[in-house]
Amino acid sequence: MTTSRRTIVTTLAASALAAGFPLSALAQKKLVLGFSQIGAESEWRTANTESIKAAAAAAGIELKFSDAQQKQENQIKAIRSFIAQKVDVIAFSPVVESGWEPVLREAKAAKIPVILTDRAVNVKDDSLWVAFMGSDFLEEGRRAGRWLVEKMKDAKGDVNIVELQGTVGSAPAIDRKKGFEEVIKADPKFKIVRSQTGDFTRAKGKEVMEAFLKAEGKKINVLYAHNDDMAIGAIQAIEEAGLKPAKDITIISIDAVKGAFEAMIAGKLNVTVECSPLLGPQLMSAVKDLKAGKTLPKRIVTEESVFPMEVAAKEFPNRKY
Repeated sequence: MTTSRRTIVTTLAASALAAGFPLSALAQKKLVLGFSQIGAESEWRTANTESIKAAAAAAGIELKFSDAQQKQENQIKAIRSFIAQKVDVIAFSPVVESGWEPVLREAKAAKIPVILTDRAVNVKDDSLWVAFMGSDFLEEGRRAGRWLVEKMKDAKGDVNIVELQGTVGSAPAIDRKKGFEEVIKADPKFKIVRSQTGDFTRAKGKEVMEAFLKAEGKKINVLYAHNDDMAIGAIQAIEEAGLKPAKDITIISIDAVKGAFEAMIAGKLNVTVECSPLLGPQLMSAVKDLKAGKTLPKRIVTEESVFPMEVAAKEFPNRKY
């Protein structure tokens, strides 16, 4: 874990109080949580949704759930609907970082606290949200970069990398790219020769990898995919091009879903950097603590690992998503 849950000075309750949210009022009634999900674009997102629904049921929290189908306008409509329904707490995983200030100000004016899960927002006023829980995307990118630098430390000549980015403007796409580049720039032999969004989906990952292969052919040494689903789609494209994934092209991805472990066991993926989707229990705990006026960190970072193909078979039975 990069940051201890108890070492961050700013607290959830303090943020809520500073923003004018009435914690005592929340404590008087049954809790209703409005949650806006990005969509179902990947194995990761599906597992995230299941975790939230199961945790809400287990916690006795009434969950009003909305699927935005990867469209920001749908998320904004959902949040406005939650405000109109006077839910106690709003939580959402923002599809992109920017463009949230107007609706978040509406939630604040309605005295409804907002919790961010999985992804952050870019707003000038951090009092518009009371907590952000999820992964450190920058660190995930760095971990991918460190693995590659170590793997290729003895490589002679240029190491040509193609990159499948996540959804344009999304926090994980921005940070996973930034963290990866931060590490590899120390050695000039590492060169990103192509970089394009695959929108976090398997189908788009395959489509973009096909274009990369047509443009660069056998010059490609490494594929860095911002999530496992795009990597799995790209593996199909690599095989259809007559190349061997994880051998002819070293493949690095992020999420550590079961599909990635299956690909590693099959010898088709070299490494996956973990990004846990199982945020449901953590979210419900935060919501209940907010209701009770307890203190929680403003930023909660989830604990995660890196899994190279050599450990995939051993670790696979332990995977919950």
